Amino acid sequence: MKELTKAEDQIMQVLWKLEKAFVKDIIEELPKPKPAYNTVSTIIRILETKGFVDHTAYGKTHEYFPLISKEQYTRFYLNSMLKGYFNNSFENLVSFFAKENNMDLKDIEKLLKEAKTKKP
Repeated sequence: MKELTKAEDQIMQVLWKLEKAFVKDIIEELPKPKPAYNTVSTIIRILETKGFVDHTAYGKTHEYFPLISKEQYTRFYLNSMLKGYFNNSFENLVSFFAKENNMDLKDIEKLLKEAKTKKP
């Protein structure tokens, strides 16, 4: 799996939300200023080439849907970040965010406890 560009990620976020959509539906969900139809269409074709998206054809119109779930990509992306920035150490990641957010041990324990009780 390859990492998504910012534009590709924006399109995938919409497709994950809608589950299936035509280009015009995707454009409606994007923030202003809205990109051109051809721009979105090109990005979707790139996502198809990368194996993230497929389509169902209705004549000349295509309805797109994700092949990779948001959870699959999130797992890939976080593991990649963990390897690239934190020496593949979850402890280094937690330590970094604890320092960045001025968290103490009680805050971390509370978050871990909440995470254990939440179901994805």
